[in-house]
Amino acid sequence: QVQLVESGGGLVQAGDSLRLSCAASGPTFSRYAMGWFRQAPGKEREFVATISWSGGLTYYGDSVKGRFTISRDNTKNTVYLQMNSLKPEDTAVYYCAAGRVISTTPSPYNYWGQGTQVTVSS
Repeated sequence: QVQLVESGGGLVQAGDSLRLSCAASGPTFSRYAMGWFRQAPGKEREFVATISWSGGLTYYGDSVKGRFTISRDNTKNTVYLQMNSLKPEDTAVYYCAAGRVISTTPSPYNYWGQGTQVTVSS
């Protein structure tokens, strides 16, 4: 069982940066691929970024490529999402997820956090 807790969300202006963190419980964190997804009101959950268990593989959604960076620190059981050049369309609840395989879709992820709100004003 893995429990995930996101933090770092907030209200920022367009062009600002934020760093989200996702702290995981349990000794097996390093065995899981980690992903970030987001969901805006009235929209489906959208893939943002994912990273393999070792950190050697990363993938990004087209809308965030070049602006967001996913990373992980297995010694701290934490995955990060550095978000730069934020836009109003990045406004959403951001969720981290853990799964046995790296994926750009939600279904392979077994564990989800409760989400953290990111609001970007224009």
